[in-house]
Amino acid sequence: MPAAGKLPADHAGADADTLARRRRGRNIAMLVVLLAVAALFYAVAMVKLGHPDLGR
Repeated sequence: MPAAGKLPADHAGADADTLARRRRGRNIAMLVVLLAVAALFYAVAMVKLGHPDLGR
């Protein structure tokens, strides 16, 4: 079994490309989720500031 993060020489090319593509996809998905959470927090803060009764 290869060490963590290391691929056997015969699989290094195609598998590395596939892993990089998957990692990039996960990174983009995490960015989208992070931006959505930030936008949600911003919207909640703006609503609370706009309507003082909702901030209780």
